[in-house]
Formats: sequence, structure tokens, C-alpha cells
Amino acid sequence: MQVLYTASARATGDGRDGHVRTSDGTLDLDLAIPKEMGGAGAAANPEQLFAAGYAACFHSALRLVARRAKADVSGSVVEAEVGIGPDGTGGFGLTVTLVVDLPAVERTAAEQLVEAAHQVCPYSNATRRNIEVALTVREAQ
Repeated sequence: MQVLYTASARATGDGRDGHVRTSDGTLDLDLAIPKEMGGAGAAANPEQLFAAGYAACFHSALRLVARRAKADVSGSVVEAEVGIGPDGTGGFGLTVTLVVDLPAVERTAAEQLVEAAHQVCPYSNATRRNIEVALTVREAQ
């Protein structure tokens, strides 16, 4: 693979109760363990950062496959829900649900676009067979 860009971030402090900063300083924030996991919950956490990155990446992949299919994805939204919990072997695992709104696309076509985006998205490719990822097309309102 030819690397086009490399992101670099540094974690300091106490891991989940610490601080992260990217090498260019565009992301610079404190982290806190969520209240649901026994922490203070007063700052961002790694699962939120992963959810934000996955949602943005998947949305770009969706727009790419939609352009190729000449589909109208105006008003599209991607939400990523990232769950964390014990994996039964003494460690922890993640789950992801991607919820996609495609208000201008018929449901069957929307599901096909979402599945195609799941094959293109680098986050989807990285998590495949490692993390349970559920794809959901939200019903048009």
C-alpha cells in the first residue's frame, strides 16, 4: 500500500484519564473514563474519538460510491455508535453500529450504497472480522 497520509497522536497521563494531542496540535484534549465505566465522565473518551472518525470516514466512502452510482445523497448523515465491554476472555472488545440516513434514496438502493461503502471505507476494512459492525439504514421520516 502506498501511504498518502500519516496521522500521529500522543497520549499522556493515565491513559483513559489522560490527555491526547496530535502532532500538529489540531486535536488537543483531555480524556476521562465514562461514568458508565466508573469514571468521572467529564471529558471525551477513546470510543467517542473512534466513533467520530468512523462516522466521518464512512460518510466519505458513502459519498464516493454514491457519486459512482450517480445517486443523490444530499442530506445524508452517518452516525457511528461504538460500544465497549468485557470480551469474556479477560480483555475488552468493541462493537459498532453505523446508522445511515439517505433521505433522497429508495430503501433498497440505500442499503446497496451502504453495503458498497462498507467495502470501500478504510475503517470498515480495518475492523472487518475484528469488530462486530452492524449497518442500519434509518427509515425516511
